[in-house]
Amino acid sequence: MASIAGKRVLVVGGSSGIGFAVAAQAVEAGAEVTIASRSQEKLSEAARELGGKVQTAVLDTGDEASIDTFFASDAPWDHVVISAAQTPSGPVRKLPLEDAKRAMESKFWGAYRIARAARFTERGSLTFISGFLSERPSANSVLQGAINAALESLGRGLALELSPVRVNAVSPGLIDTPLWSKMDAGTRQAMFERVGASLPAKTIGHSEDIANAVLFAMTTPFATGSTIRVDGGGVIG
Repeated sequence: MASIAGKRVLVVGGSSGIGFAVAAQAVEAGAEVTIASRSQEKLSEAARELGGKVQTAVLDTGDEASIDTFFASDAPWDHVVISAAQTPSGPVRKLPLEDAKRAMESKFWGAYRIARAARFTERGSLTFISGFLSERPSANSVLQGAINAALESLGRGLALELSPVRVNAVSPGLIDTPLWSKMDAGTRQAMFERVGASLPAKTIGHSEDIANAVLFAMTTPFATGSTIRVDGGGVIG
């Protein structure tokens, strides 16, 4: 397993949730970490929580020009992780088409723009965060499954196009992240307990579980074109 000590790591979406957990583990492993998101306020708070050991960059994955400028003006990266996305959910026939387009724009096209513009060192890596709905669709989240499947397919193709840069996806199941913070606390906890009990692992996931898999993708030189599923057995359960 290769070390990331001293390596330059960019975490897009690193100000909260899974991205924050990835940044924290990369810092602990000795990497030189930059976290990026659209909000300087959130970035500054995340940097404080990480003990001031990260650099920050305001980056909107929907802004092609600013993405191109960002990567053109900086040195190549050893590892890039893309965790940023906003994806409204709902049944296809009830979800407004504009919301569906925004979801695809955010999670798929946002990642596509980063992948297209990013500059890597020769043996660098790119890691997408997808989701297990790509393999086990839900009647209420059809679009999310389609977007995740498209992202994983993009990763497999880019593993060929960008070689020897390695490209992988990490596919989470239900994870306790700030994504669920708008839900009433009691309702949220009841959902977590119900879903956790139904899974083979008998628990839901946490951001650190996904960060572990991302670090594996970064530090395993033989891993490319892979989708690493961390879902508590959600696909098989």
